Amino acid sequence: MAEFTDQGAAVLAHEDGLRIQRVVTSGTFELDGGSWDVDNNVWLIGDDREVAVVDPAHDAAPILDAVAGRTVVGIWCTHAHNDHITAAGDVREATGAPVFLHPEDRVLWDMTHDWQPDEALADGDELTVAGTSVRVMHTPGHAPGAVCFFVPALGAVLTGDTLFQGGPGATGRSYSDKPTLVASIREKLFTLPGDTVVLTGHGDSTTLAAEEVGLEDE
Repeated sequence: MAEFTDQGAAVLAHEDGLRIQRVVTSGTFELDGGSWDVDNNVWLIGDDREVAVVDPAHDAAPILDAVAGRTVVGIWCTHAHNDHITAAGDVREATGAPVFLHPEDRVLWDMTHDWQPDEALADGDELTVAGTSVRVMHTPGHAPGAVCFFVPALGAVLTGDTLFQGGPGATGRSYSDKPTLVASIREKLFTLPGDTVVLTGHGDSTTLAAEEVGLEDE
């Protein structure tokens, strides 16, 4: 598993040029009347020609810098808490790329934006970027329309706030439910190979095998 390095550097890469890059942006998460300072991982999946942007958070400028003129095939949202989607409009305007969101997260999306996403995600969808397939996995619990993106060619799953290094995402706020989240992780994510790298919405990466051990007491 590669170490996180400079902004926009490849975290995982394939010899054919396919890679996942990370950009970290900072801002606030706001829900239920509270506000918290957060650093978010924005993920770019692609090659030298085209890329998908996952969770455009806070500030479009560093995201667009990492895109570096490539064609953006889509803006893919793991869920619609404001800290994961605040830059969606700016990235969409700059690139012309459609925004993808699971429809069950519109209740959260509408708290931040007054325009609707372009495309609806569904469990089992197969998205394509840079000639590789990415599977959509609906994993509700942290948010009702939360999804994860599995990239088999790179042995990685982008989990948003569904699963972190150290356990499941938070469930203490509106539209979240811990038993639902734990079931999503067990029934969806843990069907993937144990050595699958987990690229999270905040913080460092982990593997499914490492987190399966920690989930035994949940």
